[in-house]
Amino acid sequence: MDKQELRLTPEEARLTGLSREEYTDSNFAGHSYLHEILITLFSNRATAISLACIAVIVLMAIFAPILSPYSYREVHSEATNLPMRIPGLEKLGIFDGTRAGVDQYERHGVPDEYHYFGTDNLGRDIWTRVWTGTRISLLIALLAVALDVLIGVTYGMIAGFFGGRADLIMQRVIEVLTGIPNLIIMMLLLLVMEPGIPTICLALAITGWVNMSRIVRAQVLRIKGSEYVLASRTLGSPAMRIILRKILPNTMGQIIITFMFSVPNAIFFEAFLAFIGLGVPIPMASLGTLINDGYKSAMLYPYQVLLPAAVLSVLMLSFNLLGDGLRDAIDPQMRSM
Repeated sequence: MDKQELRLTPEEARLTGLSREEYTDSNFAGHSYLHEILITLFSNRATAISLACIAVIVLMAIFAPILSPYSYREVHSEATNLPMRIPGLEKLGIFDGTRAGVDQYERHGVPDEYHYFGTDNLGRDIWTRVWTGTRISLLIALLAVALDVLIGVTYGMIAGFFGGRADLIMQRVIEVLTGIPNLIIMMLLLLVMEPGIPTICLALAITGWVNMSRIVRAQVLRIKGSEYVLASRTLGSPAMRIILRKILPNTMGQIIITFMFSVPNAIFFEAFLAFIGLGVPIPMASLGTLINDGYKSAMLYPYQVLLPAAVLSVLMLSFNLLGDGLRDAIDPQMRSM
């Protein structure tokens, strides 16, 4: 049979129904992966509300102490334990600075002052101290979690990629660290070193990276057997290039999710350390120190402990909801887990 009889023209060889215009979904055409994540993220009402709450709290922590006429460390002995007084609302009979029908601002000789969250037993403005404490708590949590990510990702990448004896030894080190209660390690470190923000960050990060390293190691073990990683190894690519160019980008989703869930844990541990007296030194304030100061007089002046506790609760809840939303947006398969 003549071979020329089997030849087909390009038009005859084209498969019908497979043109780009026919199989392209117009709803997602041109959408990047980041765009799809943002669409999924903001379509979740709880996630959108939590993101808005975090944004409001962060903005208040940045600008409220700057705009306030009071300092977080100023002591006014003539204006102690004043109730909340907010301009505008006082005319409605709420937050007017009265207690038991008596104008406490007039009674203390400061009729022209306004303290939105009242004052504490030293006459310090609680509004300024709450938002300054929020700023310090967020700073400590973010620095501690950043150290967790740096140490945990590096440790997990090395253990998962090289495996063998190195992985065996590194996992035994993690088992030793997890066998010791992290609170004991943090408390011993804070007792030995000088109290301050760097010490607290180091105390939070000294064991906080373990969970990150385990998650990264599991992801590396899953990814390093993929075809594109094996192809890179076959072509002679160095290990560092494979880790940075092939493996790390494919683990960023899990790293971001773990980061978001680690922030509220760090905020809680910082507040706990401050509550037991191992927080930032006086006169600095964090949410934990404010709760520690306020609960002592909670029966008489409940607002002194309720307000910082409310900010702490909203902040932790918002980060947890945002972490859930990010998990669903980045990896939809984890929704049912």
